[in-house]
Amino acid sequence: MGEALLTQKLVGDRLELVAGGSWTAPYAGELETEIDRVAGGPSGAKSTKTTDVSIDMGGVRELDTFGAWLLERLTRQWTGAGRDAVVVGLPQHGADLVEEMHGVNREPPPPAPRHNPIVSVLAAIGRGTTGFAGSFHTFAQMLGETGLAAARVLVRPSEYRLTSTVHQFDRVALQAVPIIALITFLIGAILAQQGIFHFRKFGAELYAVDLVGILVLREIGVLIVAIMVAGRSGSSYTAELGSMKMREEIDALRTMGFDPVEVLVLPRIIVLVLALPALTFLGSMAALYGGGIVAWLYGGMSPDIYIARLTDAISLTHFKVGMIKAPFMGLVIGLVACAEGLRVKGSAESLGIQTTKSVVESIFMVIVLDGLFAIFFASIGM
Repeated sequence: MGEALLTQKLVGDRLELVAGGSWTAPYAGELETEIDRVAGGPSGAKSTKTTDVSIDMGGVRELDTFGAWLLERLTRQWTGAGRDAVVVGLPQHGADLVEEMHGVNREPPPPAPRHNPIVSVLAAIGRGTTGFAGSFHTFAQMLGETGLAAARVLVRPSEYRLTSTVHQFDRVALQAVPIIALITFLIGAILAQQGIFHFRKFGAELYAVDLVGILVLREIGVLIVAIMVAGRSGSSYTAELGSMKMREEIDALRTMGFDPVEVLVLPRIIVLVLALPALTFLGSMAALYGGGIVAWLYGGMSPDIYIARLTDAISLTHFKVGMIKAPFMGLVIGLVACAEGLRVKGSAESLGIQTTKSVVESIFMVIVLDGLFAIFFASIGM
């Protein structure tokens, strides 16, 4: 004799079901079997279409959520077949549970909202605007905190972490020289090749030197270097600070009384501000050298002619324009990278998202800054 019971008998036109034992999850198998046995209708009934059902729960000793749901399922099956199902003898302690099950899955799922494409586009624009405003606020906040940290260091120079600065300068500047020299060399070579190829149609190959010299010194040199540093060092800064944030090392610094901006952020930003002009100078020289090699091998222009034409085409103003931009671009890259690193939450997914945002935002800010400088220098005649 099982612990979960459900017997049936036909009294006139009414089917009486008598439940007993424990209607709980441990007896799920027995309960499912009994429910399936009686759900099809009373055995021996001549017509089940008008048979009403009475379920007596007075003999049930224990009732949990599983048993209450099975009872609800049984009554719904009989009711759905057009019969009147009544539950009697239910103890008070089980009545509330059965009543709660009575309301489960009654409401049909709401229809999927119809998306208006115009509203969707406007919502996307709103979300993008909000995200940009949040990023700008974070950037401004990091700029202010870094300025305060720099002011404290000027007041107490002995507390500045020179060792960290030297280490970061080695990583950001010295170790980046080979790759930056190679890329800028290739960029200069490509500019010279394309300039010679197109100017040759007009017999003006010599003006390709002007193209290479002015573009490299004013725009391309500093812009390529800044983009490479943003992808190489900016992403590294974000990943480092983000990993420290995940391991709660930054919180530990605050607990020990140290300012994370002064300890971690300020040396990195100072290194970028100093390294970008140096890397820009090296990159510009490599690009001019690459242009000279292509002009010699592809354009048939001797090195003496190339240097002489380059001297006539460029001036100190062009060189100053590129060098003035460099430290500001380094500042922007450092601020964005460190700000995004400190926004990392406690998951690896957050670290990946913020690192990606750091690189994208840094490159975007660098290009916007370059455009603003172009407008400024044009307005003052440089």
